[in-house]
Amino acid sequence: MRNKYKILISGGGTGGHIFPALSIANALRRRLNVDILFVGADNRMEMERVPAAGYPIKGLPVAGFNRRNLLKNISVLIKLRKSIAMARRIVDDFQPDIAIGVGGYCSGPTLKAAQRRGVPTLLQEQNSYAGVTNKLLSKHASAICVAYNDMERFFPADKIVLTGNPIRKDLLEHTMSQAEAAKRFGLTGTRKTLLVIGGSLGALTINESLEAGLRTLVDEGYQVIWQTGKSFLTRAQAAAKGLQGVVVTPFIADMAAAYAAATLVVSRAGAGSISELEVLAKPVILVPSPNVAEDHQTKNARALESRGAAVLIPDAEARQRLVAEASRLLADNAALQQMSRNIAGLALRDSDEKIVDEIIKILTAKQK
Repeated sequence: MRNKYKILISGGGTGGHIFPALSIANALRRRLNVDILFVGADNRMEMERVPAAGYPIKGLPVAGFNRRNLLKNISVLIKLRKSIAMARRIVDDFQPDIAIGVGGYCSGPTLKAAQRRGVPTLLQEQNSYAGVTNKLLSKHASAICVAYNDMERFFPADKIVLTGNPIRKDLLEHTMSQAEAAKRFGLTGTRKTLLVIGGSLGALTINESLEAGLRTLVDEGYQVIWQTGKSFLTRAQAAAKGLQGVVVTPFIADMAAAYAAATLVVSRAGAGSISELEVLAKPVILVPSPNVAEDHQTKNARALESRGAAVLIPDAEARQRLVAEASRLLADNAALQQMSRNIAGLALRDSDEKIVDEIIKILTAKQK
């Protein structure tokens, strides 16, 4: 093995891409002497989160295609062309030993530029239904790390490695009991608690469903930790006014405590969230976002529902069903325990280390 390796990591747009990328970077630092450079999309959350984690990042102006207004894609194509040129310059300047793609708009131009320069690439596909970018890149990738079985539908079978999705280490390292975690939020440790998370930006359907049914949950004796996102905060605060045992917050900084406090979770069905719920064995109601490519969140949720590991409520049905279903489950200890066992059985642990194992194999083979 060489003394030092240059590693290029590209992807982002959402926490579901950024957190796995940072987990992989941190695992690489623990095991190898590395110089890591991230490539993200301008004006997306990785441009703040990655430097905050101690890594340099370069931004591309790339943006996603607008499927509803095709005329708006003229500017998208101009940005893509510029991003391709910038990605080539980044690869030429940095001279990476390997490039890793974790999904997101920017991973396409970056990984393609690396492949054209003969740089080995590794893809990390988080979802049960592969994205278009990774499918296009897979032909020339050295390895494809996945979190679900049966991914041969999308990728060359001989390149697939089942690793799972890396999750944040702080979620695993806490020692809090459910009662201790509840007290951190000013709640009572002996009462069942519903944790509602819609992602860093919130989720309008989930928020409006809870807004309408919050008093019902409180009247039934349940506590609620409600992560709203910034745009819904004022409405949520109004809905919670005068109610005991309700925490309303736009963003949860201590997710380890929030998960530990939760008896039941309501969540979108992003791959990163699902991987966290699996490892933590948390019963969950999944409300897939309808506004994602290839409706992959519904496919993620179905993979759990079919194994009795989650309850799936379509976004269009959430306003009618979500609170009633949460209330039913919170009252059914046997159902909660069975869901916990089922979702824990799907967990793939130490995913970051398994992905680094594959990276080391590629780097070793490159030297021969």
